[in-house]
Amino acid sequence: MPKLDTISWSIDGKIARIVFNRPEILNAMNNQATIDLNAVADAVAQEKNARVVIITGEGRAFSTGMDLKALAAGEVEMIYHHRFERALRVFETMDPIVICGIKEYCLGGGLQLALACDIRVAADNAVLGLPAIKESLVPGLATWRLPHYIGLGRAKQLVLSGENVNAPRALEIGLVDHVVPLAQFDARLDELARQYLANCSEGTRQSKHLLNQSFDLEYEPFLQKYFERQEIAQTSADHEEAKRAYREKREPVWE
Repeated sequence: MPKLDTISWSIDGKIARIVFNRPEILNAMNNQATIDLNAVADAVAQEKNARVVIITGEGRAFSTGMDLKALAAGEVEMIYHHRFERALRVFETMDPIVICGIKEYCLGGGLQLALACDIRVAADNAVLGLPAIKESLVPGLATWRLPHYIGLGRAKQLVLSGENVNAPRALEIGLVDHVVPLAQFDARLDELARQYLANCSEGTRQSKHLLNQSFDLEYEPFLQKYFERQEIAQTSADHEEAKRAYREKREPVWE
């Protein structure tokens, strides 16, 4: 894939790394960023060896979301939202575990993207929020994802107030999963990514897909989906490896 204007990415073994690369404006997203985000999402989803994806931002911040200068200039049309939501859904539904690494600002579209990831790791200086109402806009499908993580009441408070929360509060309410010291952010993020990678088997992938449907299906349809995905997991090479590893008293090595 050719070099992109707003995002860089690479593959290191089974780990894909995606970095927003507009640090001079705190990785705010313009129209090109939504195009680039789709290109990267599609490319990573097709990487057969990728098991974990890490998304971060260059410089001091993760992302402040939509570029407000572009918005004020009338350069953000509805196609922006369509492209953005498509990319988020690709990340949300791809096989690999997607980990969002958050330093300082994670606002608006930045937080919307973080909510489409599987795991959120925040530095202890992180500031998270959805200020869209201050621009008389809707904060995307955070209106759908956010209640799944923090409950409807807290989601309404966060969206309708437009207020920000700090890292300790975000951890307390379930908005992030890990908080790490800023001075150790890169090392701890990599450490956590490798911990998740160590458990990334076919069973992990099937579990992710089921969890994504846990709020959408009634019990009986969900039960049938579970049986289907359990059969995939139990007949996989990874499960055979798990049985061998148990017999041989060692850690399994997943495909």
